[in-house]
Amino acid sequence: MSTANPPQVEGPPFIGALLRMCHQRVRERMQEAAREAGFTDLQDAHWAVLTYPPPDGVRPSELARRIGMSRQATNHLIGQLEALGYIERRSSGESTRRLVHLTPRGWQVCEVIWACLRRIHAEWAAEVGEERFATVLEVLRFLAQQEGPPATR
Repeated sequence: MSTANPPQVEGPPFIGALLRMCHQRVRERMQEAAREAGFTDLQDAHWAVLTYPPPDGVRPSELARRIGMSRQATNHLIGQLEALGYIERRSSGESTRRLVHLTPRGWQVCEVIWACLRRIHAEWAAEVGEERFATVLEVLRFLAQQEGPPATR
């Protein structure tokens, strides 16, 4: 048994709230960048579909699972984004199953989002230091790949 003192966890906000707060800052910047690039027809709900990884070549039911929405709600958003020209549903090969694919307009908005995210990375790395920011990304990538609580791994 180690005699070293474990790091003290300060009070709130805890990790979930901190991640949400950072996510909100990033999402606001992405939406602003999209509007400035001329993508003014996107509503808040559409951003759930336009998250990473891009909804390209995915079944609507898989997209619903990925974004944590019902299939009915997801299909409603898909229909809206299809009408706006960001995505399309089409059959692939011999299958009659239709998959969701980004259109050229959809890929354009993704490029705007990614450029915005690269700017945020650069800004935050400059604010906290490149090495510290690289460590944050490394830790988040590690935690993001984990499945289930530690007891089930």
